[in-house]
Amino acid sequence: MDDNEFDVAILINYYAPYVSGLTIHTQRLAEGLAERGKRVAVVAVQHDKSLPLREVRAGVSVFRSPVSRTIGRGPVSPHFVSLARHVARRSAIVNPHVPMLEVAPIALGVRDRPLVTTHHIDLWLPPGVVNAVATRAVDVSTWAAMRRSDAVVLNSTDQARGSKLWPLIRRRNWRGIAPPCLDRRGGQPGYRDGSGLHIGFLGRIVEDKGIEYLVRAFQQLADPDARLLIGGDWIKVAGGGIEDRLRPLIGDDKRIRMLGLLSGSQIDDFYASIDVFALPSVAESFGTVQAEAMMADIPSVTTDLPGGRSPVLQTGFGRLVPPRDPASLADAITELAALTPDERAEGGRRARELYGVNTFLDAYEELFDQVTPMENRSAIGARRQSTLVQ
Repeated sequence: MDDNEFDVAILINYYAPYVSGLTIHTQRLAEGLAERGKRVAVVAVQHDKSLPLREVRAGVSVFRSPVSRTIGRGPVSPHFVSLARHVARRSAIVNPHVPMLEVAPIALGVRDRPLVTTHHIDLWLPPGVVNAVATRAVDVSTWAAMRRSDAVVLNSTDQARGSKLWPLIRRRNWRGIAPPCLDRRGGQPGYRDGSGLHIGFLGRIVEDKGIEYLVRAFQQLADPDARLLIGGDWIKVAGGGIEDRLRPLIGDDKRIRMLGLLSGSQIDDFYASIDVFALPSVAESFGTVQAEAMMADIPSVTTDLPGGRSPVLQTGFGRLVPPRDPASLADAITELAALTPDERAEGGRRARELYGVNTFLDAYEELFDQVTPMENRSAIGARRQSTLVQ
């Protein structure tokens, strides 16, 4: 008999309304499962003190642990582990999303629950002694949690094989599940300024996205009618944004616009305004933003990194360049700008076949069913059927 309060407990440091690829990923998972009749809990830190410690958000029970301070990008929340364990013990399945320093003690504290660890990316931090120690600590914690896991999820086979943790991952019950991406066709080109080539970037304005190399690449294009649109937050970003480093690079080049944080229909309008998408990351696990660009018939150029290159490899709808190489980035942008409407339409069709939200949710539900004890599985299934009937 299923006596758990929740079907799934999703554990993550930052959650909505914080905006990053990782939080968007987990939010779509949590809310999508809730819409399908699952009882879903999310445990996160209270990254903004104005947020409640407990709320129901889009059908998801969200629990937050107060933050005493932050070190770089890492929140210090003394009660996070105990809160995560408490909620996990009331759940049929525990699904931590890493990298996360606290994942090992959480995993070891809920040995009586099936554990499905979602590994988004090997932690990347800028060079430095403190960051090197932090990276090592997170790697060790992730390794320990994976050893305890009943299954491990990554964004792609390419990401898995490129991970420093591959020697362990390959021995686990693992699979690649592409992140949930939205079909953002139908926006209005409200950010477009003239008929020249428009290049777009969308994401957090942080060092690992390599935006400075995109600015330098764009400045190699002599066309006065070309435009570079940079969308994303640099204010409420864990660890701090790099807007202050980009402004001097941009200088008085009026062709470059920093749009700030975009959301909802603004993102649809952004994609409708550009001809080529660029994701010049120096660390990347997939890049939902580039997959969504492709789904809107916009080709993407990105760096040749395990995981981050997956959408281009899987669809053929883009170009790969070496990291930190503005010249190659500029050449690839020029090549993609020349694609015909038919080539763009075909690339978009291939992307939409691969990256829909329902495909993503189906894969997670199948995996959760696989690791759920039979007596709990039947109870969850009966409750889901009752929800659908209602």
